[in-house]
Amino acid sequence: MVKRLLCYYGDDFTGSTDVLEALYRTGLRTILFLEPPEPELLQGKFRDADCFGVAGVSRSLPPEEMERELRPVLATLRSANAAIVHYKICSTFDSSPDTGSIGRAIEIGSDVFDSRKRGKFVPLLVGVPYLRRYTVFGHHFAGAGGEVHRLDRHPTMKRHPVTPMAESDLRLHLGKQTDLSISLLDIAAQDGEHEAVRMRLNGLVSEEEPDIVLFDVIDEKRLAAAGRLIWEEAAEGEGLFVAGSSGVEYALGSAWRAEGLAPVEGPAVEPVSAVDRLLVVSGSCSPVTERQIRYALDAGYAGIRVAGEELLSPERREDAIANLKKQTLEQLAEGRSVILYSALGPHDEGIGPLRDALAALGQRAEASSRLLGEALGAICRQVVAEAGISRIVIAGGDTSGYVSRTIGIYALECKAAIEPGGPLCRAHCHDPSIDGLELVLKGGQVGSDDFLERVRLGTASGARGLWSGGGRR
Repeated sequence: MVKRLLCYYGDDFTGSTDVLEALYRTGLRTILFLEPPEPELLQGKFRDADCFGVAGVSRSLPPEEMERELRPVLATLRSANAAIVHYKICSTFDSSPDTGSIGRAIEIGSDVFDSRKRGKFVPLLVGVPYLRRYTVFGHHFAGAGGEVHRLDRHPTMKRHPVTPMAESDLRLHLGKQTDLSISLLDIAAQDGEHEAVRMRLNGLVSEEEPDIVLFDVIDEKRLAAAGRLIWEEAAEGEGLFVAGSSGVEYALGSAWRAEGLAPVEGPAVEPVSAVDRLLVVSGSCSPVTERQIRYALDAGYAGIRVAGEELLSPERREDAIANLKKQTLEQLAEGRSVILYSALGPHDEGIGPLRDALAALGQRAEASSRLLGEALGAICRQVVAEAGISRIVIAGGDTSGYVSRTIGIYALECKAAIEPGGPLCRAHCHDPSIDGLELVLKGGQVGSDDFLERVRLGTASGARGLWSGGGRR
């Protein structure tokens, strides 16, 4: 069986492509599957992949549904013969005891991997300096605009509609989701030579016997130090279970390069040309996505509002889908890029009617991602095939997964790093009209105001954030 460095499960789709970007920048070929892959795929078509992942939706699930979703997938990943299995979470730690519980996910993973029986703690690393995410003495910070905010004061996360952050100490926040014990290797303990830091970690584990060890990350130096420690833990056994953001991959990349397991120079950059028309499908209500949509509309994109309550109505759904498809094809035929959007920001007037429609159907608010995503995916698949669209953007972490699956995509591979957290991917699909489609799965907080236009123009037109000979510019 092929021995791989890492495999992972992403708790939402856009976060899953974030890991694709991190491993791409490390120079490792990685395949992201939308469902757990059959062994024949891993041993056949994708045999040369260094790493692979499975894009999931656990961030939007209650704990009992997380159990049903995660246990079989993690068991499959454990059998994949990878040195590390990573449960990938958002770098803003989106979670609560009732929705997307990171604590419950770690409990399930720890059980599947027999972490406690094997005397292993679960490393937890959330900071990603590249994405302006930092953990300092256990407290987490995230950039927004030109500032960095403590997580409980972050302008978006403190008002998140599903998982608002009222606590920046990740140990306290996580402690409300699990009874597992949590220790911290803080930035002070990470100072000095590696052997001294290793001894401090060993002492911490020996004294406190934690189930989870949280690693502070404030800069690339601490990130690399954490990566080396985690890789050493993985070398002592089979299949180390790790939780955290894409910072895990950036941390491990340094250790892999030092051991000759990853190229020092990073990937060869593949030129990406501009496209004349871009299709954007947005189920995000983030203020960042709102600014991006408004910027694109000002640049001449055609905006088509999606009335979510109509797509949810059994009586109106079919007509609503046909009407949206017709409008989209008409605008594309005129040579315009098109944005299908369900909301412009967190205060959009369409959010209330959508929630009322969900309540009338007896559905939880979180079900909107699935119901809207499936409808938008049906529209997107037809439009791509009929209009010959070659590049699309899907905005919204939870929506992206359902749209991608409905389109018929079974795997993704990173093609270019357009902007931090928003890589351009190539789709693998059994349908030849979809196979090779270029797409970006964009999280709500990802990208500058002109992000959509950067995606349309591609790397050949000066998009920022590209790999450049082993460093970043």
